[in-house]
Amino acid sequence: MAETLISPGVLARENDISFIAPVALEAGAAILGPTAKGPVEEPTLVTSFGEYSRVFGTTFTSGSTKQEFLTSLAVKSYFGQGGNSVLVTRVVSGSFTAADNSHISASSNGSIQPFTLSTLSKGEVANNMTSSGTYSAAAEENSDGSLKTGSADNLRWEVTNVNNDKGTFSLLVRRGDDATKNKIILETFNDLSLDPNSGNYIESVIGNQTKSKASDGGQSYITVSGEYANKSKYIRVSAVNSQTLDYLSTDGITVNSSGGASFSGSLPIADSGSFYGATGTIVKGATDTYFSNIDNTKSQGLVGGNYTDAISILGNKDEYVFNIISAPGLISTFGNHSTATDSIISLAEDRGDCIAVIDVEDYGATVSQVTSAAASLNSSYAAAYWPWLQTQSATGKNEYVPASVVIPGVYAFTDGAAAPWFAPAGLTRGGIPTVIQAERKLTRSQRDTLYNANVNPIATFPGSGISVFGQKTLQKKSSALDRVNVRRLLIALKKFVGDVSRELVFEQNTNVTRNKFLAQVNPYLTSVVEQQGLFAYRVVMDDTNNTSDVIDRNTLIGQILIQPARTVEYVVLDFTIEPTGATFGA
Repeated sequence: MAETLISPGVLARENDISFIAPVALEAGAAILGPTAKGPVEEPTLVTSFGEYSRVFGTTFTSGSTKQEFLTSLAVKSYFGQGGNSVLVTRVVSGSFTAADNSHISASSNGSIQPFTLSTLSKGEVANNMTSSGTYSAAAEENSDGSLKTGSADNLRWEVTNVNNDKGTFSLLVRRGDDATKNKIILETFNDLSLDPNSGNYIESVIGNQTKSKASDGGQSYITVSGEYANKSKYIRVSAVNSQTLDYLSTDGITVNSSGGASFSGSLPIADSGSFYGATGTIVKGATDTYFSNIDNTKSQGLVGGNYTDAISILGNKDEYVFNIISAPGLISTFGNHSTATDSIISLAEDRGDCIAVIDVEDYGATVSQVTSAAASLNSSYAAAYWPWLQTQSATGKNEYVPASVVIPGVYAFTDGAAAPWFAPAGLTRGGIPTVIQAERKLTRSQRDTLYNANVNPIATFPGSGISVFGQKTLQKKSSALDRVNVRRLLIALKKFVGDVSRELVFEQNTNVTRNKFLAQVNPYLTSVVEQQGLFAYRVVMDDTNNTSDVIDRNTLIGQILIQPARTVEYVVLDFTIEPTGATFGA
């Protein structure tokens, strides 16, 4: 209510125009590709490589050989160079489902299964079946209590502390390669109940949500079903059997006809077991290509078409926020890969808030092949780097990988050490400490040829290590946006100004609203000037561009004029030899 001045005095009022728009949950990089386990085509934010390993796994067995996907190597490199978070989207070939528990039976009637658990991970890696492929309780463990087919990526369950009078029990989630005499307990849920009215009802404590993919008008998205959010990192409750009154009695009073305790026919027995019934097989066999033998048909057991839905899901910029995207293993010129890489570039252009790191040629390519491949691409929202680089996988092997595995980490280091508008290149910010050596030690002439074709060379300098030595985008037109630092400057500016502007929607189209905008944008742009991102700027949001006609159309127009700071890419030093006795001027 407005205050009214009646007698003489001073009225102090406040007008707070300092509001800063909140920043959405943001991942520095979005990385798409196959993983050893985890949710399928569901963008998942991880904030450390340890969390990635828990959710998506690290190594897997292909035939008789341990392998590590390029996705894992890319995430590891990103965090190793200072990245804070990665949005990982697992891509698979075929249908994958989660594994279920078996043999959690009621004590008085083995045919009753009080509840069913499912793993959050999908596919073979969470499927602890016997070697014969069928579940057998007798064959569950070896004589030492270890699981016959268990691994660190598998899961086990155990029911303990069953209380028939209170109708409660505990559930342990165990690692799949532990032993009964040496349990590795990942999670513990105590005093669980099968009564939906209990505060410890099993579904509410553990969670029962499932996610699935849907499509509307060509746009893929994730749907969620289930009343209770998943609080376990490993499992969810997929079903609860409540066919008898035993489940609804919480006072321990005998209610069944046999005269036993209230819960005797419904509570699970104290027992342990494994998960089974998952479908989907992690790629196996000598025909699949993982590192330097990626071919025109497949990469890491996948074809380009397997990426379609995952790319489409990431199109929702309101839900998924990131500034770099890559899909290591896809080669832009390979027939089976090109559609996917084109889609990733189009995604970056449509979103307008990220840059795509693209690989244009295979291991062993020549400089001319690389430049020819880059000639077919044209976008300021994409950048290419070459050659391939050798890094050490979790298997202990030194493997050659495409540049897209490590380049997002270089961007992350630049953001942490300076700002997005600094070039992610050079000896100061372009170093790649996570690699052992480059496939090729490029000459100056080869670097010139690559850079002229908008491919950023990765150079090896004696005593200085391996560094990115270029920062061009794949835009063919010569303009400020043919440089990565300027493109990333525009991405950062548009994000901040866009977040501020969103708060103005449905406000009154008056000077108060305009001033609210200017009070936030001008100081921000001034700070960018001070941080060497801009030479100068000007913001216009007044009557000159917001005429009566514009206002009547429910529109507010702001013009932001900027002069981006450019980088030093060429240093010219003129040495003049003077004769003896010459006098040097001031």
